[in-house]
Amino acid sequence: MTPSKGLNKVMVIGWLEDDPDVRQTPGGRTVAAFSVATSRSWTSAEGEKHEEKEWFNVIAWGPLAEICKERLAKGQQIYIEGRLQTRGWEDSLGRKHFRTEVVAQDLIVLTE
Repeated sequence: MTPSKGLNKVMVIGWLEDDPDVRQTPGGRTVAAFSVATSRSWTSAEGEKHEEKEWFNVIAWGPLAEICKERLAKGQQIYIEGRLQTRGWEDSLGRKHFRTEVVAQDLIVLTE
Protein backbone atom coordinates (compact mmCIF):
# COMPACT_ATOMS: atom_id res chain seq x y z
CA MET A 1 0.00 0.00 0.00
CA THR A 2 1.36 3.42 -1.01
CA PRO A 3 0.88 6.29 1.44
CA SER A 4 -1.56 8.90 0.19
CA LYS A 5 -0.43 12.44 -0.53
CA GLY A 6 -1.25 15.16 1.96
CA LEU A 7 -2.00 18.81 1.43
CA ASN A 8 -0.42 21.67 3.36
CA LYS A 9 -1.47 24.98 1.82
CA VAL A 10 -2.47 28.28 3.38
CA MET A 11 -3.54 31.62 1.88
CA VAL A 12 -3.62 34.78 3.98
CA ILE A 13 -4.59 38.36 3.13
CA GLY A 14 -3.62 40.80 5.84
CA TRP A 15 -1.58 43.80 6.92
CA LEU A 16 2.10 43.90 7.81
CA GLU A 17 2.69 44.56 11.50
CA ASP A 18 6.21 45.89 10.85
CA ASP A 19 8.90 46.04 8.20
CA PRO A 20 10.31 42.57 7.47
CA ASP A 21 13.37 41.46 9.43
CA VAL A 22 15.76 40.30 6.70
CA ARG A 23 18.95 38.40 7.53
CA GLN A 24 21.57 36.14 6.02
CA THR A 25 22.01 32.63 7.39
CA PRO A 26 25.56 31.47 8.19
CA GLY A 27 25.38 29.60 4.88
CA GLY A 28 24.63 32.83 2.99
CA ARG A 29 20.93 32.23 2.35
CA THR A 30 18.57 35.23 2.72
CA VAL A 31 15.59 34.86 5.06
CA ALA A 32 12.82 37.37 5.80
CA ALA A 33 10.54 37.16 8.84
CA PHE A 34 7.42 39.25 9.45
CA SER A 35 3.93 39.15 10.94
CA VAL A 36 0.66 39.60 9.08
CA ALA A 37 -2.56 40.59 10.86
CA THR A 38 -5.99 39.52 9.66
CA SER A 39 -9.38 40.39 11.08
CA ARG A 40 -12.89 39.08 10.82
CA SER A 41 -16.15 40.47 12.13
CA TRP A 42 -19.54 38.97 12.80
CA THR A 43 -22.80 39.67 14.55
CA SER A 44 -23.96 37.29 17.25
CA ALA A 45 -27.50 35.88 17.46
CA GLU A 46 -28.17 38.59 20.07
CA GLY A 47 -27.19 41.33 17.60
CA GLU A 48 -23.80 42.12 19.19
CA LYS A 49 -21.00 43.04 16.80
CA HIS A 50 -17.68 41.27 17.29
CA GLU A 51 -14.24 41.62 15.74
CA GLU A 52 -11.36 39.19 16.06
CA LYS A 53 -7.74 39.69 15.01
CA GLU A 54 -5.36 36.87 14.18
CA TRP A 55 -1.60 37.21 13.70
CA PHE A 56 0.42 34.96 11.42
CA ASN A 57 4.22 34.63 11.56
CA VAL A 58 5.63 34.41 8.04
CA ILE A 59 9.05 33.25 6.80
CA ALA A 60 10.32 33.75 3.22
CA TRP A 61 13.55 32.31 1.83
CA GLY A 62 15.95 33.11 -1.02
CA PRO A 63 14.73 35.30 -3.89
CA LEU A 64 11.31 35.79 -2.24
CA ALA A 65 13.06 37.10 0.90
CA GLU A 66 14.94 39.60 -1.28
CA ILE A 67 11.61 40.79 -2.74
CA CYS A 68 10.28 41.19 0.81
CA LYS A 69 13.31 43.33 1.68
CA GLU A 70 12.82 45.56 -1.38
CA ARG A 71 9.02 45.84 -1.55
CA LEU A 72 7.42 45.33 1.87
CA ALA A 73 6.81 47.95 4.55
CA LYS A 74 4.76 48.24 7.71
CA GLY A 75 1.04 48.76 7.11
CA GLN A 76 0.86 47.31 3.59
CA GLN A 77 -1.86 44.82 2.75
CA ILE A 78 -0.43 41.66 1.19
CA TYR A 79 -1.48 38.25 -0.05
CA ILE A 80 0.68 35.34 1.10
CA GLU A 81 0.45 31.79 -0.17
CA GLY A 82 2.50 29.03 1.35
CA ARG A 83 2.55 26.12 3.76
CA LEU A 84 2.36 25.78 7.54
CA GLN A 85 5.41 24.66 9.45
CA THR A 86 5.82 24.14 13.19
CA ARG A 87 9.29 24.17 14.66
CA GLY A 88 10.38 23.49 18.19
CA TRP A 89 13.35 24.32 20.36
CA GLU A 90 14.50 24.12 23.94
CA ASP A 91 15.66 27.23 25.81
CA SER A 92 18.61 27.49 28.20
CA LEU A 93 16.34 26.49 31.14
CA GLY A 94 15.22 23.31 29.38
CA ARG A 95 11.73 24.61 28.52
CA LYS A 96 10.29 23.49 25.20
CA HIS A 97 8.87 26.11 22.83
CA PHE A 98 6.94 25.73 19.58
CA ARG A 99 6.12 28.20 16.83
CA THR A 100 3.87 27.70 13.83
CA GLU A 101 4.79 29.78 10.79
CA VAL A 102 3.62 30.30 7.24
CA VAL A 103 6.51 29.47 4.91
CA ALA A 104 5.79 31.81 2.01
CA GLN A 105 5.91 30.46 -1.53
CA ASP A 106 4.17 33.37 -3.27
CA LEU A 107 3.45 36.96 -2.32
CA ILE A 108 1.44 39.80 -3.85
CA VAL A 109 1.50 43.37 -2.56
CA LEU A 110 -2.11 44.61 -2.56
CA THR A 111 -1.47 48.20 -1.37
CA GLU A 112 1.59 50.40 -1.71
